[in-house]
Amino acid sequence: QLQLVESGGGLVQSGGSLRLSCAASGFPLDNYAIGWFRQAPGTERVGVSCISGYGAVTDYQDSVKGRFTISRDNAKNTVYLQMNSLKPEDTAVYYCGADLNVQAMCQISVGLYDSFGQGTQVTVSS
Repeated sequence: QLQLVESGGGLVQSGGSLRLSCAASGFPLDNYAIGWFRQAPGTERVGVSCISGYGAVTDYQDSVKGRFTISRDNAKNTVYLQMNSLKPEDTAVYYCGADLNVQAMCQISVGLYDSFGQGTQVTVSS
Protein backbone atom coordinates (compact mmCIF):
# COMPACT_ATOMS: atom_id res chain seq x y z
CA GLN A 1 0.00 0.00 0.00
CA LEU A 2 1.34 3.40 -1.00
CA GLN A 3 1.93 5.69 1.95
CA LEU A 4 3.01 9.31 1.74
CA VAL A 5 4.54 11.38 4.53
CA GLU A 6 4.90 15.15 4.28
CA SER A 7 7.52 17.13 6.18
CA GLY A 8 9.37 20.43 6.11
CA GLY A 9 6.67 22.84 7.19
CA GLY A 10 7.17 25.52 9.79
CA LEU A 11 6.87 29.18 10.68
CA VAL A 12 8.56 31.65 8.37
CA GLN A 13 8.39 35.39 7.80
CA SER A 14 6.89 36.86 4.68
CA GLY A 15 9.44 36.65 1.86
CA GLY A 16 11.08 33.59 3.34
CA SER A 17 11.50 30.08 1.96
CA LEU A 18 10.68 26.53 2.91
CA ARG A 19 11.19 23.18 1.20
CA LEU A 20 8.53 20.56 1.72
CA SER A 21 9.22 16.87 1.22
CA CYS A 22 6.81 14.08 0.33
CA ALA A 23 8.37 10.71 1.08
CA ALA A 24 6.77 7.54 -0.23
CA SER A 25 6.84 3.96 0.94
CA GLY A 26 5.16 0.86 -0.36
CA PHE A 27 5.57 1.49 -4.10
CA PRO A 28 8.07 3.15 -6.41
CA LEU A 29 7.06 6.77 -6.58
CA ASP A 30 7.86 7.07 -10.28
CA ASN A 31 4.77 4.98 -11.02
CA TYR A 32 2.57 7.96 -10.25
CA ALA A 33 1.99 11.62 -10.77
CA ILE A 34 2.30 13.42 -7.45
CA GLY A 35 0.51 16.56 -6.44
CA TRP A 36 0.83 19.10 -3.66
CA PHE A 37 -2.31 20.56 -2.17
CA ARG A 38 -3.09 22.97 0.64
CA GLN A 39 -5.98 23.64 2.93
CA ALA A 40 -6.44 26.74 5.03
CA PRO A 41 -8.86 26.73 7.98
CA GLY A 42 -12.46 26.85 6.84
CA THR A 43 -11.62 26.31 3.19
CA GLU A 44 -11.52 23.41 0.79
CA ARG A 45 -8.33 21.62 -0.16
CA VAL A 46 -6.94 23.08 -3.37
CA GLY A 47 -4.22 22.07 -5.77
CA VAL A 48 -0.86 23.84 -5.68
CA SER A 49 1.38 21.91 -8.04
CA CYS A 50 1.88 18.52 -9.64
CA ILE A 51 4.61 16.54 -11.34
CA SER A 52 4.42 13.53 -13.63
CA GLY A 53 6.02 10.18 -12.85
CA TYR A 54 9.38 10.94 -14.41
CA GLY A 55 9.25 14.66 -13.86
CA ALA A 56 8.82 15.73 -17.47
CA VAL A 57 5.52 17.48 -16.84
CA THR A 58 4.79 19.97 -14.08
CA ASP A 59 1.96 22.37 -13.41
CA TYR A 60 1.29 25.12 -10.91
CA GLN A 61 -1.62 27.06 -9.53
CA ASP A 62 -1.45 30.60 -10.87
CA SER A 63 -0.90 32.13 -7.44
CA VAL A 64 2.36 30.22 -6.90
CA LYS A 65 3.86 30.35 -10.40
CA GLY A 66 7.34 31.79 -10.32
CA ARG A 67 7.61 31.27 -6.54
CA PHE A 68 7.19 27.52 -6.04
CA THR A 69 9.11 24.73 -7.76
CA ILE A 70 8.17 21.07 -7.67
CA SER A 71 10.76 18.38 -8.25
CA ARG A 72 11.26 14.71 -7.59
CA ASP A 73 14.12 12.38 -6.75
CA ASN A 74 12.87 8.94 -7.65
CA ALA A 75 16.03 7.33 -6.28
CA LYS A 76 15.00 8.69 -2.87
CA ASN A 77 11.31 8.07 -3.54
CA THR A 78 10.65 11.69 -2.62
CA VAL A 79 8.94 14.70 -4.18
CA TYR A 80 9.84 18.22 -3.10
CA LEU A 81 8.11 21.57 -3.14
CA GLN A 82 10.51 24.49 -2.92
CA MET A 83 8.57 27.55 -1.79
CA ASN A 84 10.20 30.95 -2.14
CA SER A 85 8.91 34.48 -1.60
CA LEU A 86 6.29 33.15 0.77
CA LYS A 87 3.26 35.29 1.55
CA PRO A 88 0.82 35.19 4.47
CA GLU A 89 -1.84 33.85 2.12
CA ASP A 90 0.31 30.74 1.61
CA THR A 91 -0.45 29.76 5.20
CA ALA A 92 -2.15 26.35 5.19
CA VAL A 93 -1.67 22.68 5.86
CA TYR A 94 0.12 21.22 2.86
CA TYR A 95 -0.58 17.68 1.67
CA CYS A 96 0.85 15.50 -1.05
CA GLY A 97 -1.15 12.90 -2.91
CA ALA A 98 -0.66 10.36 -5.67
CA ASP A 99 -2.66 10.04 -8.87
CA LEU A 100 -2.77 6.26 -9.06
CA ASN A 101 -4.06 6.29 -12.65
CA VAL A 102 -1.52 8.53 -14.36
CA GLN A 103 2.23 8.44 -14.79
CA ALA A 104 3.16 10.46 -17.88
CA MET A 105 1.24 13.62 -17.15
CA CYS A 106 -0.36 15.44 -14.24
CA GLN A 107 -3.31 17.67 -13.48
CA ILE A 108 -3.89 19.80 -10.41
CA SER A 109 -7.28 18.49 -9.43
CA VAL A 110 -7.89 17.22 -5.92
CA GLY A 111 -10.40 14.61 -7.01
CA LEU A 112 -7.80 12.77 -9.08
CA TYR A 113 -5.52 12.10 -6.13
CA ASP A 114 -5.43 9.54 -3.39
CA SER A 115 -3.18 8.33 -0.60
CA PHE A 116 -2.79 11.74 1.02
CA GLY A 117 -0.41 12.03 3.94
CA GLN A 118 -1.12 13.67 7.28
CA GLY A 119 -0.02 17.08 6.07
CA THR A 120 2.54 19.61 7.24
CA GLN A 121 1.69 23.06 8.57
CA VAL A 122 3.11 26.11 6.83
CA THR A 123 2.63 29.45 8.58
CA VAL A 124 3.84 32.69 7.03
CA SER A 125 3.86 35.72 9.27
CA SER A 126 3.54 39.24 7.91
